Amino acid sequence: MSKEEGTSTVATNRRARHDYEIEDHLEAGIALTGTEVKSLREGRASLVESFVSIDRRGEMWLENANIPEYLNGTWNNHAPKRKRKLLLHAREIAKMSRQIEAKGYTIIPLSIYFKDGRVKVEVALARGKREFDKRQSLREAQDKREAQRAMRYKNMKG
Repeated sequence: MSKEEGTSTVATNRRARHDYEIEDHLEAGIALTGTEVKSLREGRASLVESFVSIDRRGEMWLENANIPEYLNGTWNNHAPKRKRKLLLHAREIAKMSRQIEAKGYTIIPLSIYFKDGRVKVEVALARGKREFDKRQSLREAQDKREAQRAMRYKNMKG
């Protein structure tokens, strides 16, 4: 049993839910160095322009994710935007690679979090939204907020 239990989110990719239509989720482990884990424990990470790639050997990599250098690290510190290997079963990687061969699909990281003391990455199979889809989803969210506001106002009066 690990010392830590439960989950605590380090970083989320909020832009991903706006720019992409999420199809399928998957939880993956990630191979990190010691200073990267210490930097994540301080809550320092960014997934803004990151993406996931699959190489020809069938390995999944997280690229462009920014985990800043550990402030108390020595000469042995890590590079902030290096490629990091995602730890998944071969059948999960094969399934995802078959799905991204379809037109318009990509794999994006949604969040980095600690689960029972281990760093996990939530990756998703996603299809890019077009501009009118983005406007439509914003309009739906705004309508939902207005309906909630009206209900709350009506309940306060009654």
